[in-house]
Amino acid sequence: MAQLAGFETPRLGMGTMALAIEGRPTDRTEAIDTIHAALDEGVRYLDTAWSYYLPSRPGTGEPEDLGYGERLVYDALRTWDGPRDEVLVATKTGWLRTLSAPVAVEAAAENSTDSESDADQNRAVIADRTGAVSGNAFGEYGWQADARPETIIRQAKESALRLGVDTLSLLYSHCNDPQVPYDEQMGAFRQLVDEGVVRYVGISRVNADDIETANAILEDAFIAVQNQFSPSYPDPDHTLEYCEQLGLAFVCWSPLGGFLDKVDQRRYDAFRTVAAVHDCSYQRVVLAWELAQYDQLFTIPSARNPHEIKDSFAATRLVLTPDELRFLNASVSR
Repeated sequence: MAQLAGFETPRLGMGTMALAIEGRPTDRTEAIDTIHAALDEGVRYLDTAWSYYLPSRPGTGEPEDLGYGERLVYDALRTWDGPRDEVLVATKTGWLRTLSAPVAVEAAAENSTDSESDADQNRAVIADRTGAVSGNAFGEYGWQADARPETIIRQAKESALRLGVDTLSLLYSHCNDPQVPYDEQMGAFRQLVDEGVVRYVGISRVNADDIETANAILEDAFIAVQNQFSPSYPDPDHTLEYCEQLGLAFVCWSPLGGFLDKVDQRRYDAFRTVAAVHDCSYQRVVLAWELAQYDQLFTIPSARNPHEIKDSFAATRLVLTPDELRFLNASVSR
């Protein structure tokens, strides 16, 4: 257990992206049952985002299921018979889902005389570090940054409405939009804190310079960094170490390598060896190894069914020996 945003919570939470974007359960009840299973197992931190939805048409226009992930979390908590006031819900702002047009539509668009504002046309498309772009019959899904202050403020207020709260307990900046100075992005979060829309702020997909900027502007309201961390991506920028120096929480996204990207399975061979000793899944060993890195590290694996989240949460009860940790650390550092 550890403190995060004023909540006493196990350091293994649940990411909800897999329940809300492509590949999500076709039966919404199944997704809610998965969240209920997580909460019943002991999870007390649910992580969602404004951008967890599927665009219904090419571009980033208003899709029919905008806010799907946040509404899913709200409905799951509303229908759960446990202590809802113990559950930390964190969301994120500043990113959009995109759907590319089929080739024929793109060609037609190139020949169109219709004009759009340069600001909208030139929003930077930021690839997920996992390289996550998935295709379907209608085009490819991706991500697009939009962290203009007015967007951050508007999306935060929309998130609060969807989650049914007056104040968001923890709001992350989903990425650093390269077209907006980072101090301006953080200034918008400072405004949200000052207005009482947000209690605490975290930042994601960032480096040490971004952490310094956020720390200077947000001061005590800045509590967490959410960066990619796993045996596949062992924090090459050493932001985990920097968070430890500053006493900030470090939250792992894609802690099992990511479900949309191709994973080099050889990176997990050592974890399979240790898993055989403990008679458990190698994923459970991965999560236990992550939790052993830093006492303010939180990990938020996604799950698409109750079995997956129950197996993940069991990592909080798995104790790895010092020899096992040395063996795993050496395998990751190769």
